[in-house]
Amino acid sequence: MLSSKSLKSLVLYSIAGAGALLAAGCDRQSGKEAQPQASETAAQAPASPDKTADKLDRSHKGTPIPAVTVVDNTGESLDLTSLKGKPVLINLWATWCAPCIAEMPTLNELAGKSDSPLQILPISEDTADIGKVVEILHRRKLDHIEPWHDEHGDLGFQYGGNLPVSILFDSQGKEVWRFTGGNDWTSPEAQKLLAEAK
Repeated sequence: MLSSKSLKSLVLYSIAGAGALLAAGCDRQSGKEAQPQASETAAQAPASPDKTADKLDRSHKGTPIPAVTVVDNTGESLDLTSLKGKPVLINLWATWCAPCIAEMPTLNELAGKSDSPLQILPISEDTADIGKVVEILHRRKLDHIEPWHDEHGDLGFQYGGNLPVSILFDSQGKEVWRFTGGNDWTSPEAQKLLAEAK
């Protein structure tokens, strides 16, 4: 049986750990009260790419792309394992996540480059109707971003609850790295990271 002192320490440790987790990014589990809606909040500039070391995780290198199917607003489905053959950057985001919305224009710019060997695939983790996703993309003129939706939250659970998270896969469908937090994906530093998939 835990003593009163041990129980108090355990509770304080749990609270401190939860605070650190929430500070790391948008917490998928939080309700509207805890997270301001990105669509209602002015998007702030993505974090400086110089601080990538603490956001970059290479410990899952070689892990295969997950066998998950996503859908778009027309009901079309996409099996992620079918993407083998071309490097792909999967970006998990949500309409309520301010850092996600802030980095989206840089992903849109990359997705608009027809000569790029890299496929850009932002996937919404919104639990609401996909109509909200389509509306945000349209209103912000993110014309190169397709409204893919992880309707069952499979990717969100697999890659953690904090958004945004971006996962780079090589042309063999093997993970290269994952990056947690917002980023300017058009910066020279980000371009070096993306080139690792080649």
